Amino acid sequence: MPLSVVLFLLDLSLSAPVWASHQHFHPHSIKIPGDITLGGLFPIHARGPHGLPCGELKKEKGIHRMEAMLYALDQINGDPSLLPNITLGARILDTCSRDTYALEQSLTFVQALIQKDTSDIRCSDGLPPIIRKPERVVAVIGASASSVSIMVANILRLFEIPQVSYASTAPELSDNNRYDFFSRVVPPDSYQAQAMLDIVKALGWNYVSTLASEGNYGESGVDAFMQISREAGGVCIAQSVKIPREPTDGEFDKIINRLMETSNARGVIIFANEDDIKQVLEAAKRANLTGHFLFVGSDSWGAKSSPVMELEDVAEGAVTILPKRASIDRFDQYFMSRSLENNRRNIWFNEFWEDDFRCKLTRPGVEVDPGKKKCTGQERIGRDSPYEQEGKVQFVIDAVYAVAYALHSMQQQLCGDQSDGGVCSAMDPVEGRSLLGYIRDVNFNGSAGTSVLFNENGDAPGRYDIFQFQMTNHSHPGYHVIGQWTNNLRLNLEEMQWSGGDKSLPDSICSYPCKPGERKKMVKGVPCCWHCELCDGYQYQADEFSCEMCPLDMRPVANRTGCRPTPIIKLEWNSPWALVPASLSMLGILATCTVVITFVRFNDTPIVRASGRELSYVLLTGIFLIYLITFLMIAEPGVVVCAFRRLLLGLGMAITYSAMLTKTNRIYRIFEQGKRSVTPPKFISPTSQLLITFILVSVQVFGVFVWFAVVPPHTIVDYEELRPPNPDLARGILKCDMSDLSLICCLSYSIVLMVTCTVYAVKSRGVPETFNEAKPIGFTMYTTCIVWLAFVPIFFGTAQSTEKMFIQTATLTISMTLSASVSLGMLYIPKVYVILFQPEQNIQKRKRSFKGVVQAAQLSHKSIKENQNGRSNFEPDRTQ
Repeated sequence: MPLSVVLFLLDLSLSAPVWASHQHFHPHSIKIPGDITLGGLFPIHARGPHGLPCGELKKEKGIHRMEAMLYALDQINGDPSLLPNITLGARILDTCSRDTYALEQSLTFVQALIQKDTSDIRCSDGLPPIIRKPERVVAVIGASASSVSIMVANILRLFEIPQVSYASTAPELSDNNRYDFFSRVVPPDSYQAQAMLDIVKALGWNYVSTLASEGNYGESGVDAFMQISREAGGVCIAQSVKIPREPTDGEFDKIINRLMETSNARGVIIFANEDDIKQVLEAAKRANLTGHFLFVGSDSWGAKSSPVMELEDVAEGAVTILPKRASIDRFDQYFMSRSLENNRRNIWFNEFWEDDFRCKLTRPGVEVDPGKKKCTGQERIGRDSPYEQEGKVQFVIDAVYAVAYALHSMQQQLCGDQSDGGVCSAMDPVEGRSLLGYIRDVNFNGSAGTSVLFNENGDAPGRYDIFQFQMTNHSHPGYHVIGQWTNNLRLNLEEMQWSGGDKSLPDSICSYPCKPGERKKMVKGVPCCWHCELCDGYQYQADEFSCEMCPLDMRPVANRTGCRPTPIIKLEWNSPWALVPASLSMLGILATCTVVITFVRFNDTPIVRASGRELSYVLLTGIFLIYLITFLMIAEPGVVVCAFRRLLLGLGMAITYSAMLTKTNRIYRIFEQGKRSVTPPKFISPTSQLLITFILVSVQVFGVFVWFAVVPPHTIVDYEELRPPNPDLARGILKCDMSDLSLICCLSYSIVLMVTCTVYAVKSRGVPETFNEAKPIGFTMYTTCIVWLAFVPIFFGTAQSTEKMFIQTATLTISMTLSASVSLGMLYIPKVYVILFQPEQNIQKRKRSFKGVVQAAQLSHKSIKENQNGRSNFEPDRTQ
C-alpha cells in the first residue's frame, strides 16, 4: 500500500477530538487491562453485504479463535514463572473479514505512537483539555486472512509494531523486505505447495490443473505451486482457473466445462475457500462427472465436513493437506464453561449465544419476537449446542505465547536481576524492533507439544498431515490420515482408495495440442509433456513456444496470433458528451454578454453603481472565461489548445471568486469595524478592491506560468488509460498532457478562494437586509459548493469506465458552467431585470454614510444579543 494512502487514513483516524470518550474510539473492541497491551485481529463477523462492512457472526473462525487469545492471556497471566509481575492486556478488534475495514480498525494500534499537537485546543472554560492517552500496543496477534494481514502489515511496519499471524499463509508475506515486522506460527503456502507437488509426484501424475479462489490466498497458493513445479520439473499444468470473488450464476458450471477441455488432466490442485469448494463439487455432480476429478486440496479444505456434506460421492478420493495440529483439551474445558455471567469481557458473546442456541436474549425496552425462543442463560456450550474446536485454536494460542516468551526474554535481559520483576525502565516503552528480534529467537514447545520457532523471514516450519476422504470399506467414512510431510513426504499408498473403493492408482497424464493463441510450455526433461498457457492480456502467440506483449500502441487480434493497431479516439463535436456542455456554455456566454451590454448601457444608473461597477466587470469577465473553457476542453488537442486549457481552466474561476471574496471581505470588515468605531476600515475603495482582486488572481497566473516553464504544453496519445483487461476495449486517447491530479491542482486555488468566500458569506449573514450584498453572494457560494461536491464523486467515480475521458470532460465543463450560471443568475440577472423592466426602482436613494452603516451594524449586533438572551427582536416603533 502506498505510504500516502496510509498517512491519509491516519489523518482521518486522528481528526476526531483527542479527548473523545473511549467508547467513541472503540465501539467494537475488547479491552483487557494490563501492564503491556497486545493487539488482536479476528474475523468475528463475515464480510457485510451490499457495501456494509460487517455481516453475520462467524462462530468458529471468529469467536473460537478470539476466545483462544483470551484463554492464552489467562494462562500466561496465571503463570508466575512467565513474565513475573507483568500482566498482559489486550485490545481486540473485529476485521469483519474485509481488508479495508481491518486497516481502518488497526489504526487504533498506532494512535499512542503519534504525537498530536493540542496546544491550540481549549475547553469551554478556557482550560486545556484532559487528554486520555490511548494504550500502547506492543505487538499484534493476527490477522486471519492473508489479504487482511497484508493490508495491516503495511501500516504496522511503519510504526515498528511486530505482528504474529495464526492463519495467514500467503507466500508473499515471506518477503522480509516488504513485511519485515510480520511473523506467523503457521507455515506459508510455499511449503504447502511443495507438499502438494510431492503428493502429485508420488501418485505418478504429471498433468494436472489448478483451481484458485480469487484473492491473496488462492492466487498466491497456485502461483507458488506452479513456480515450484516449473523449477522441479516433471509435472505439467494443464489449466490454471480462477474463481471470481463474486461468481455469477453458472460460473462454476463454466469452470467444470473448462476443466473438461483438458479431460486427461484429472488431477485438480485446488486452493479455494469452503464455499467455492462446495460449489465446485456441486457443479461436477450436475455435470455427471462423479469420480472423474481427483482433487488435491489445500489446508482451506483440510478435514472440514462442510465442503463435502451431501457431496460425499463426488469428493471420494480427494487428498487434502492440513498443518499438523492437535485439539487443546484445556481450551475445550475453558470454552464450554463460558456463560453469559462469566464472560462479560467478550462484547460479542451475547451475539454468539443467540446464534449458537438459536434463541433471543431479552433486553430492556426491546420486545422479543413471540415466534423466537427466549434464551434462559442456563444453556451450556457442548451440551445444548454442538461444539467442535476450530482448527486454528492451537495456532492462536501459540502466537500469543510466542510474544509472551519474547517479552519474557526481553525482561530477563533488559531488567537484569530485579527481584520484583515487572516492567522496568529499560522496557518502558517496549521498543518494537528489539521485540521483533526476541520474537524471531523464540523456541518453545507449543500447545500441541510441537516446537514453535521462526526462520529469518518469520515463517514457521512446515509440518502437515495428509488426509484422504474415503467412503467405502470403512466403518467410519470420512477423512483418514494417509501420510505426513515434514520437509519430505511419507505417504502410505496401500491405504489409499478412490471412487467406488478402487485401490488402483488413477492416471492424470499429458499431452494434448494447444489451441491458437496458446503456447506450449515444455517441461524440462519431459519433452512429450507440455501445458498450454493462454496468451492473456495483451500478449500474442509469437511462435509455438512463446507469447510476447504487443507494442503499447497495438493489441492482439481475436485469436491472439498477431497484433493490430489500437484505435485512437478523441472527443468529437457531434458527440452528446460535447453537444450538451457546449450548448449550455453558449447560452451562458449569451447571457453574460447581455448583462455586460446592459451594464455598459446603464453604466451611470444607481443599480449599476451600487453593485460596484469595477468589480462587477471583473467578475463578469471571469464568468465569461469559465463559459469559454468548455470549448477549449472539447476542441481537438494541440499545443495552442493545451496552453490555453492550462491558462483558462483555473483563471476564470480565480477571477470570479477573487472578486466575490473581495466583496464579501469588504462587507464583513465594514460591519465588524462599525461595531467598534465610526472610523471606516482601510482598503474599501474601488481602486483598493481592484488591486486586491488582481493580486489574488496573479497567484493563479503565476502558478500557470511556472507550470509552462517546467513542463511546456504538448499533446500525447495515452494508451494506458483505456487499456482494460479485455484488449478489444483498448483505445488510445489523444489528449493534452494534463493528468487528473494536475487538473485538480489547477483548480485547487480557485476552490480555496471559493471556500474562503463561503466562510465570509456565512460570517456576514447577520448584516441588515438593506445593507446586505453578502447574502446573494452567500447563496451563490452555497449553491456552488453543492455543485462541486457533486462533481468530485462523479469525476473520480468514473475512473474505471471505458468512457472515462468523455464523462470526466462533460462533468468538469458542466460543473464549471453551472457554477458560472449560479454566479450570473443570483448576482446579476435580478439587477438586469430591474434595470430593463422596473426602471422606476432604478433611482437614486439616500446615500449611505459610513455613520449610517455603523448604526446599522450596532443595531444588528444588539438584535443578535437579544436573540441570544431569549428576548424578542421585534418591538413596535414608539416614535410614530
